Amino acid sequence: MANYRINPRERRTTPKDYVIQRGDTLTKLAARFGTTVDKLARDNNIKNRDLIFTGASLKVGYSGKDTFEPSGSRQGIRGGGRPTGGQDVGGPTGVGPSSASSGMQRLAESARRAAMGMGGYNSQGLCATGVSRAIRDAYGIGVSGNGNQIDNNLPRDKFKQVNMTLEEALKIPGLVLTWESTSTRLGSIYGHTAITMGDGHTTASDFIERNTTNNGRSGFKVFMPIE
Repeated sequence: MANYRINPRERRTTPKDYVIQRGDTLTKLAARFGTTVDKLARDNNIKNRDLIFTGASLKVGYSGKDTFEPSGSRQGIRGGGRPTGGQDVGGPTGVGPSSASSGMQRLAESARRAAMGMGGYNSQGLCATGVSRAIRDAYGIGVSGNGNQIDNNLPRDKFKQVNMTLEEALKIPGLVLTWESTSTRLGSIYGHTAITMGDGHTTASDFIERNTTNNGRSGFKVFMPIE
């Protein structure tokens, strides 16, 4: 089926493919096409209504059988459920569902360098040190604290907390993850923090963790750099 940029006056017509544009949100699109956010999300199998992707195909129709089809090197937009427009979230070019901002890519690369310069693929118990080094290298910002303190010390004019699952976050590079507690002795006291690489499973702190999960960890939070 061909893609169309639908005129705002085209409402309640036969199903069409709409190419999502920068600044689109589900709220805006629902109003534009005479439907609801719930209907668009359900018909397109969108689990996170605050995350749609520039360049993706959004099926607009009333069959209830449509699918949402994000793919590599597209730019995510957070704010799909809000009335005031989206904000770029990003993801890794050719790896995840969207294209990260240059700052987020820079932070991911800084985190990888910091990790390889510290523990490589073996934890040194210095996760906050690795994350702090990466942030300083990428943004010139000094952030102190251990794994479960660094979230409170991230400057809010540079980072903001976002509501996202670990699975979603791991697909986007340059996000700061924090856990209040982990199952290790030190982790139960100091928590854990790391930066996403954007490949869907890897994070970096004082070492490269190739299979990042929530197993044995609690108090999960995600912070996104503000460009």
